Amino acid sequence: MSESQQARTVTGEDEVVDLCRDLIRIDTSNYGDHSGPGERVAAEYVAEKLAEVGLEPRIFESHKGRASTVARIEGEDRSRPALLIHGHTDVVPANADDWTHHPFSGEIADGCVWGRGAVDMKDMDAMTLAVVRDRLRTGRKPPRDIVLAFLADEEAGGTYGARFLVDHHPELFEGVTEAISEVGGFSFTVNENLRLYLVETAQKGMHWMKLTVAGSAGHGSMIHRDNAITELSEAVGRLGRYEFPVRVTKTLRAFLDELGDALGTELDPENMDETLAKLGGIAKLIGASLRNTANPTQLGAGYKINVIPGEATAHVDGRFLPGFEEEFLADLDRILGPRVRREDVHADKALETTFDGALVDAMQSALQAEDPIARAVPYMLSAGTDAKSFDDLGIRGFGFAPLKLPPELDFAGMFHGVDERVPVDGLKFGVRVLDRFIELS
Repeated sequence: MSESQQARTVTGEDEVVDLCRDLIRIDTSNYGDHSGPGERVAAEYVAEKLAEVGLEPRIFESHKGRASTVARIEGEDRSRPALLIHGHTDVVPANADDWTHHPFSGEIADGCVWGRGAVDMKDMDAMTLAVVRDRLRTGRKPPRDIVLAFLADEEAGGTYGARFLVDHHPELFEGVTEAISEVGGFSFTVNENLRLYLVETAQKGMHWMKLTVAGSAGHGSMIHRDNAITELSEAVGRLGRYEFPVRVTKTLRAFLDELGDALGTELDPENMDETLAKLGGIAKLIGASLRNTANPTQLGAGYKINVIPGEATAHVDGRFLPGFEEEFLADLDRILGPRVRREDVHADKALETTFDGALVDAMQSALQAEDPIARAVPYMLSAGTDAKSFDDLGIRGFGFAPLKLPPELDFAGMFHGVDERVPVDGLKFGVRVLDRFIELS
């Protein structure tokens, strides 16, 4: 058998696990600055895998080591609008001592591939590579042009990845009108006759912010009425304990209608505790889409135990629902009070699109072909993705990284969590669904 014949016998399902393991073993930890290893090695790996099947990938380095890979596949009908499939190659850091298996080992255990990025989102990167490589090896052009983007820096807001490409190289995405990427297409088993697949059609906006209180510096032994730490601590405590009101967005209403139909009951968004208790591993994702949130994440003040500092700071991860940014900011200022100065460290918009059209139909058909009890439903992501940057080019984005998951897996807990892992069977399922989706899209 010739080498070319051997190559043709390798399918996307055959190599997706090894691709995922290879990517996990490349440490691309993003610390929010340039102190990490960067994404250059991963970008070169992806480029090599794409070049092996005849593409001409380009690597774009926005800062030393901060690299993204982009390639375009010509479709059968080049007059049609193009589809973007994008993923990020950076990951959040991981402390190996906390993990059952080393986070950068790509270990296979208990039917899963373990490691940082296994679900966020080197699984989707691997599935995309596997599908594209299989299609090009077997001469199966997609129906329309597909742009592939493997991006840097998503975990810190995308400044050195998607944002850089959109601002400096928009020509790469010429003709693209729709896109798919992460945190969508995963399953939630309702019963033996129904499995919901949550497709992300909306995501919260963000205000990552720094809070500052100025006070009077002084000696720690004195009575001191103007202590910046005290003032800031009280404000942060108010904010951390505050429960923002429920706000029903179009996406939340559509999800609750679909879920209520599946459960045979009408769901009240104001009384969701009982419903969330039934949602297992997706409860955290859905619960966070009910309201705005503001979580204190860092505190800083002082330099010596007997010196009252003149300033105290805190950092807060704020997320707002589509259409409720002004309300969110007004609530923040009211809760924090006049002594607290608030400034954005990073801000970005919320997104929301409708759950309709040919692309959505292709998702549903591809899922049902591999899982007869599948039903695709829309949902809102409480976090954000690189779709925010591509939205500036008029590209309509969806979260669709298909995975059929075991009901007992805490999928939401995998994101940025310890012992992140993805089922081997889920990766192979995703390859089959993505391949069908591309053919139908």
